[in-house]
Amino acid sequence: MQTISNRNSSKRRHLHLPLTLFSTALLGALSLAACGDNGSDDGSDDDGSDGGSNSGGSNSGGSNSGGSGAENSGGTDGTGANGTGASNTGGAMGGMGAMGGEGGQGPTPADLCDPDDGGIELPEGFCAVLSAEDLGRARHLTVTPSGDVFVAVNPSPDGSSPGEIVALRDTDDDGQFDERATFNTVGGNGIVWRKGELFFAENDRIIKYSMPDGQLEPTEDFEVIVSDLPADGDHKSKTIAFLDDETMFVNFGSATNSCQVNNRQLESPGEDPCPELDERAGIWVFDPTVVDQTVEDGTRYATGTRNMNALAIQPDSDDLWGVQNGRDQLAENWPEYYDEDDDLGLPTEELIRIAEDETYGWPFCYHDPALGMVLAPEYGGDGGTVGPCDEYPEPDFSFPAHWAPLGAVFYDGTQFPESYEGGMFVAFHGSRFEPDATGDLPGYQVGFLPFDDGMPGDDFVTFANGFAGSERPLPEEAASRPVGVALANDGSLYISDDYGGKLWRVLYVGE
Repeated sequence: MQTISNRNSSKRRHLHLPLTLFSTALLGALSLAACGDNGSDDGSDDDGSDGGSNSGGSNSGGSNSGGSGAENSGGTDGTGANGTGASNTGGAMGGMGAMGGEGGQGPTPADLCDPDDGGIELPEGFCAVLSAEDLGRARHLTVTPSGDVFVAVNPSPDGSSPGEIVALRDTDDDGQFDERATFNTVGGNGIVWRKGELFFAENDRIIKYSMPDGQLEPTEDFEVIVSDLPADGDHKSKTIAFLDDETMFVNFGSATNSCQVNNRQLESPGEDPCPELDERAGIWVFDPTVVDQTVEDGTRYATGTRNMNALAIQPDSDDLWGVQNGRDQLAENWPEYYDEDDDLGLPTEELIRIAEDETYGWPFCYHDPALGMVLAPEYGGDGGTVGPCDEYPEPDFSFPAHWAPLGAVFYDGTQFPESYEGGMFVAFHGSRFEPDATGDLPGYQVGFLPFDDGMPGDDFVTFANGFAGSERPLPEEAASRPVGVALANDGSLYISDDYGGKLWRVLYVGE
């Protein structure tokens, strides 16, 4: 069991929720118990713009990697036609939604899985099938009631592979997609299928295709829902999540690391007021039924979120949740106050229940797991001063620094054991702070966080691991890096990978 220790415990103000990392073996034990009773471009940030690489100088990463899973929260209509299958309990994955249930018809989960689980590591009682390969930079994904999957694909930084949408279908119910179609030549990050329409987030606009269930390619031109979205600087990728038919959330990441006068430069002060907060670093709301909107037609829902690419709608409450990519380069830009160990462990990646009209502190403050919200050095902080930061809400849960959460989805399916009900899966892209790491890697996993009465529990566990492989340094030599998570219609879990171009499906098979 690995425990994240508190820094500067003697100065500790309070820690909103403790963070404990358990082994996959423990998670498997919990799962089986529940069953018996009838978890540059390659940086840690969503778009890889900086990744906490401490390289000095300004970002060069571009818009690649964006979040993952936000669209996975989809809608909440419960029909199987919602945004990403997050609450898709109505349909079946192709013809096998029953999973060998009544009458013993159809394949069982164990029949579908690969002998090596597609090369990843899972808790006892789970297995995986590598459902698709060669997808390119696969980002978020969405599931239709009939089980078709649409994957957002970003272009490669060097232009060698295009951005596009890949549509996938399993025609013989063996867990592997044997039919695919591609369309769109721009690529992007967020994608949601909802009630016969496919919404897609390119970096600077949201577009909509007419896409009746059972159709893999559009038969008419797309419509532009909103254009001229901010798409320069550090964090370009957009994530979309639907609350209802007329409410579409969109994250606008910050253009900089910490709103410095000179981005990512030694001891450059922060701008005050920060001009980005007028049009970046927040969550906006648009009406997806209206075409040809601009930013001015939307409403800023929340502000002070540096880069909230992992968005998810909680099915029971309809609350919007997000996991933030925290800031970087504390030691490099402010060596008077921080050392390399500080840089490695600060700040946390914050899980937040996002409230309307709330402000969450970026760029003025960051979250220290030992001290709470702390004043940033760009605004007079010294690593320990709280100052006005106690006015900002603390996270509802804190994940380790620089893990780069890119996708999130609440579990409301029935294929997994009851212990997973209502909890959240989070896809972590992985950090580049420990390039030669072995053992418990910094991210490069899909984790699971139980929820109790609608709020996060205390124990975060590793659910799927082994994505990075054994080659080093990371992330350059990583085999795969998780991005998107979405539920299949039977309640199994899809995981996408924008480094190896793979798509896994994880199923529960019991003892």
